Amino acid sequence: MRGLLALAARSAWHRRFALSLVVLSVALSALLLLAVERLRHDVRENFASAVSGTDLIVGARTGGVQLMLYAVFRLGQPTNTIRWSSVQALAQDKAVAWTVPLSLGDAHRGFPVVGTTADYFTHFRWGARQPLVLAQGRRFEGVFDAVIGAEVAERLGYGLGQPLVLRHGGGELDSNDHADKPFTVVGILARTGTPVDRSVHIGLAGMEAIHLDWAAGVPLPGLAVPADQVNQHDLSPKTVTAVLVGLKSRAAVFGLQRRVAEFEAEPLMAVLPGVALDELWDAVGQAERALVLMSVLVGAVSLAGLVAVVVTALEQRRRELAVLRSVGAGPSRVFTLLALEGTVLGASGALLGALAWAIIRALAAPWVQTRWGITLSGGGPRPVEWLLLGSVVLAGTLAGLLPGWRAYRLSLADGLTPRGS
Repeated sequence: MRGLLALAARSAWHRRFALSLVVLSVALSALLLLAVERLRHDVRENFASAVSGTDLIVGARTGGVQLMLYAVFRLGQPTNTIRWSSVQALAQDKAVAWTVPLSLGDAHRGFPVVGTTADYFTHFRWGARQPLVLAQGRRFEGVFDAVIGAEVAERLGYGLGQPLVLRHGGGELDSNDHADKPFTVVGILARTGTPVDRSVHIGLAGMEAIHLDWAAGVPLPGLAVPADQVNQHDLSPKTVTAVLVGLKSRAAVFGLQRRVAEFEAEPLMAVLPGVALDELWDAVGQAERALVLMSVLVGAVSLAGLVAVVVTALEQRRRELAVLRSVGAGPSRVFTLLALEGTVLGASGALLGALAWAIIRALAAPWVQTRWGITLSGGGPRPVEWLLLGSVVLAGTLAGLLPGWRAYRLSLADGLTPRGS
C-alpha cells in the first residue's frame, strides 16, 4: 500500500498545476463559507451585546427596527422627537425603575453625539450586563463637558482636556457647526465593542445650550448666545429622541408597553430590544441567505472542477492504472486510491481556506472595527465552522467517487491495449 501511495503522490506531482488550481478553488469556497458564517455570527453578537438590561426603548411612533437602530446603534436619523414632559410622566410610572433619555442629531467629525444624563453611566449595560467603565477621567458635570468613546479617542488621537466642536447633523465640520460653544473632553470610556465606542456623550444641558440660538436646524440671524452666558438661560431639555427604560419587574413590560401606546399627550411607542432585533434579522435574513447560497454555489463549482479535472486525467492515466492492476492492485484498491485523492484535495483546500480566513480576519479586524463598529471574534473555528470544514472534506471525498468508480471499471486489457487496435 505504501508503494501505491508513493506512486499516487508522484502522479499528483506530475499533475501539480491542474491540481493546484482545484485546491485553490476549493480553498476559495471554504474561505467564503467560513467568512460568511463568522461574519453572520459576529454581527448578531455585536448587535445583541450593544444593549442589555434595558427592558423597553420608548420613542416617537415609528417602526420598531428604526427606533432601535437610531437609539442604540446610532444608525439613520430620527424622524421625530418626544416632549420632555412625556419623559417625566414615563419616569413616574409605578412600573418604571429608571429612565435614561437620549438626544441625538449632532456629530463631531463623523462621530454621533449623544445628549443624556449622568444616569446613562449608572444604568446602561452592554454584553452580559456589563456596566460602562471610565478608562480615564470622570463623568460629565459641567455644561460643556464631554465623555468620549474609546474609538473616538483612538482614531482622533484625543486625550483629556481636548476641545471639541460639535456640528449640527452628521458628517465633518463645516460652517454649520457650533464653534462658538466648544466642549472639553473630561472622560474616556473603556472599549466595549459597541456603538458606545464611537459616540461623544454630553449632558442634556449642553445639548440645549448649543441650540439656544438655533431654530429649525439653522442659526438664528442676529442672535448669538456666548458660551459664558448660557447659564443665564433655562437649559432644561424641551424634547429628546428616545428613552431607555428599566423596570422594577420584567412581568410589567407588556403592561407598560400598552400604556405607552395609549399615551394621550402625544403618539409614542415602546419596543422590546430583543423583539426589535428579531425583526431586524427577519428583514436582513434574505440577504443573509443569499450570501450563504453564493458560498455554497462557489463550493459546488469548485467540486465540479475537481471531478472534471480528475475524470479528464483518467484518460491520460489509463496505462498508469493498468500498470497498477498488473502489479497486483485490485479494482477496489484503485477505487480507494482515486477516492483518497479527492479527500486529500478537499482537505488541502479546506486547510488552505481556513488559513487564508485566519490571516484575512487578523488583518481586517481593526478596519472592520473602525469602519463598521463590528468586532471580529478571534480564536479557532467554532463547532459550526468545524462542521463546514468537514463538509468541504466530505464533499471532496464524494467528488472523488465518480472518477474512482470509472477507474474501478477500467479493465486491465483496456488499459494495455493500444488505441485503434
